[in-house]
Amino acid sequence: MLIEDGRCSIKEIAAKVGLSSPSVSERLRRLQERGIIRSFTADIDPRALGYSLQAITRVRPLPGKLHIVRELLREIPEVIECDKVTGDDCFVVRLVIREIEELDGILERITDKAETSTSIVKSQPISRRPPPLCASSAES
Repeated sequence: MLIEDGRCSIKEIAAKVGLSSPSVSERLRRLQERGIIRSFTADIDPRALGYSLQAITRVRPLPGKLHIVRELLREIPEVIECDKVTGDDCFVVRLVIREIEELDGILERITDKAETSTSIVKSQPISRRPPPLCASSAES
């Protein structure tokens, strides 16, 4: 229920699952302590803030520049996700831009320290979603 609506009240959850509010509160506290629930957060639509485009950039730092590139990526506010990956590249970065002309200016911050390859996101058929909470039907 919290995945679908993080603002769902403890009272609503308790009624839905047939437990008391204190029991639900205790279970949520334990889930947080175990690190299963990391945070309760707002899901902000970048388009509502004027970021009409997203780009995926694969970043390959030049020799000896890994740590510098990582810090530079952290400093770029348009970078909304960054994964360190295996393979030829080192980082896969998702960034938001208002218009395509902004892309070069953002990438110029790291191009003297890394090679980049960028794709513009056309659509997102699967948005970020939580992992399966139970075994999938494919395993049955």
